[in-house]
Amino acid sequence: MQSDNIKTSKSIQQQTGRTFHLATRLLPERIRHPTYVMYAFFRVADEVVDQPDGPPPTVQHERLEEIREAALGNRDPDEMPDGEVLAAFQDLREAHDIPDEEVNVFVDAMEMDIAQARYETFDDLREYMRGSAVAVGNMMTMVMDPPQADTALPHAQALAEAFQLSNFLRDVREDIHEYGRVYLPQETLERHGVTEEQLARAEVDEGFRAVMQEEIARTEDLYREGVAGIRYLPEDCQFGVLLSAVLYAEHHRLIRSRGYDVLTETPELTRRRRLWLLARTWWHWRRNGDPEATFYAVSAVSERGPGATATERTSHGQPTWRG
Repeated sequence: MQSDNIKTSKSIQQQTGRTFHLATRLLPERIRHPTYVMYAFFRVADEVVDQPDGPPPTVQHERLEEIREAALGNRDPDEMPDGEVLAAFQDLREAHDIPDEEVNVFVDAMEMDIAQARYETFDDLREYMRGSAVAVGNMMTMVMDPPQADTALPHAQALAEAFQLSNFLRDVREDIHEYGRVYLPQETLERHGVTEEQLARAEVDEGFRAVMQEEIARTEDLYREGVAGIRYLPEDCQFGVLLSAVLYAEHHRLIRSRGYDVLTETPELTRRRRLWLLARTWWHWRRNGDPEATFYAVSAVSERGPGATATERTSHGQPTWRG
């Protein structure tokens, strides 16, 4: 990959993904540079559909298809907007043997955002996240190339889903007001008697708090599954991924501290809080070298859910399914 293309990709991440950028800087260079490129590629595609007053749907579809063709190497990126990012991604895809399927399901998910703004069930939402989150986790794992890739991959997929769900929970207000989207499953809203009109009016009541509690619990189960696989990544990649998990999960602490009110204001991590979490995570990591132990010592996620048995809560670092 050309250095200018990497600089462009890095700049995009610095400007639009401050939380992820902090963790990316702690990855080894062989992983850090491809991560800049992947993030920039995902952002370029995402911004086609994430414009409050964007172009008509037909134009968005056309643009995404152009991005798809360039990413797959079927079109010269120099002729396109964001050509440096697309050229860098072409090189990355070839260098790391990223299958066309992962590119296709990612772009397909972006196209879903044009026409679909509601998800009836969590399973429906997971179908969307197969492209918007799991494909990202798959590509990152391919770039890291862990020695036990088959073991690491399901955990990476769960962690990618957890990151995206944390974003959805944080961004309820922005999604409904700016994009007309609701990523909270309709069945969860209905179960607790919450209407979309209530979301739009920013009415936080016990029903909405119950919705957020339920979805946070579901997301934190995915964090537990995901973090359990960090140990299978290359040693020099583990801390960067661990810090990402700590930072994304910290939004749950902010949400709880606000009484689950994400409708009147979007909770954001301050730079001071990110740096404090970095220091605290590093201290625990240097102390024990165990990604799970460090995550549970620092993060907003408890080691086991409220319904866990005493045995499960004390079997630290050794989930019963692992054997």
